[in-house]
Amino acid sequence: MSQFLPFVLFALVASITPGPTNILVLSNSALYGLRAALPIVLGACAGAAAIVLVVGLGLGETLLRFPLVQQSLAWLGVAWISLLAWQLFRTQPVGVDKDGSSKRIGAWGGAALQLVNPKTWMMAFAVVSVFTSAGASSFRYGIYALIFFLVAVPCLTAWAVLGRGAARFLTSTRWMRRFNQSMALLLLVSAWTSLLG
Repeated sequence: MSQFLPFVLFALVASITPGPTNILVLSNSALYGLRAALPIVLGACAGAAAIVLVVGLGLGETLLRFPLVQQSLAWLGVAWISLLAWQLFRTQPVGVDKDGSSKRIGAWGGAALQLVNPKTWMMAFAVVSVFTSAGASSFRYGIYALIFFLVAVPCLTAWAVLGRGAARFLTSTRWMRRFNQSMALLLLVSAWTSLLG
């Protein structure tokens, strides 16, 4: 297990540091409650773990051979995250959604977000290039994907708890609007920093 310790630390840092997924989890938890954010957390963690596995099994090598495709996917992802930020920026402040009637991101949305999240892809490429050796087995990539999932779930849950705590202070529509706009701007910054950084 000690051979995986550096990867566990890497997964912890990759999961806990701000990025598009973290900010959407925080925002959804603040707007709709902790329970509503948990499907996003599980979906996003499963999606990221699946990307680690798929990149390790060969997609990463293929994408590295075609940098134009890789760059196009990154730009597409940032465009989609920017659209999400715009929608969040324009969201009308309604407080916590008690009856579950409004549309929000679920487990599939959390997983799909990983497909266009530049931070997730860079993390998956790092797993392949830094933590594995040439010719690593499918089983080994499966272990890395599982470890990433198990580390990421509590990290993203912490962001959901933070969002739920923030909701206690967002009692007026003015403060809720400012919160939405701040989260939208952070989402833009995190996406564009992932691409340009």
